[in-house]
Amino acid sequence: MTSTKDTIRVVIPLTIRKRNGRPKILPPDDLSLRDGRAQDPHVLRAIARAWSWRRQLETGAASTIQDIAAAEKVSDRFVSRMMRLAYLSPEVHEHLVIRRVPPALSLNDLVAVADRPWADQIDMVFGLGT
Repeated sequence: MTSTKDTIRVVIPLTIRKRNGRPKILPPDDLSLRDGRAQDPHVLRAIARAWSWRRQLETGAASTIQDIAAAEKVSDRFVSRMMRLAYLSPEVHEHLVIRRVPPALSLNDLVAVADRPWADQIDMVFGLGT
């Protein structure tokens, strides 16, 4: 039997919260990302879908947005709106996808920013200006 001198006890103060009915382990507050925000997986998924749809149109795998909508079982309005995420500036994509910096906007507002000039997008998406 080992004595207490040989035993090392490590305590990591983790928090378990339910998200979408599933438990999620959160790190301690001092180790969390800036402003306590983490990258929303819905944003990453929406960007991935937008790029996939864009590639389908460019390669000819799909002829129209209606074809994509029928295959995905969503409305063509939804596809055309979400596909705007594929046209965000390269700088915004880098921050969102590679650096995993969470946007200061909701997903719907992020879609609207895609219509703005690339020079304005970085400030609008990450709350650096108006």
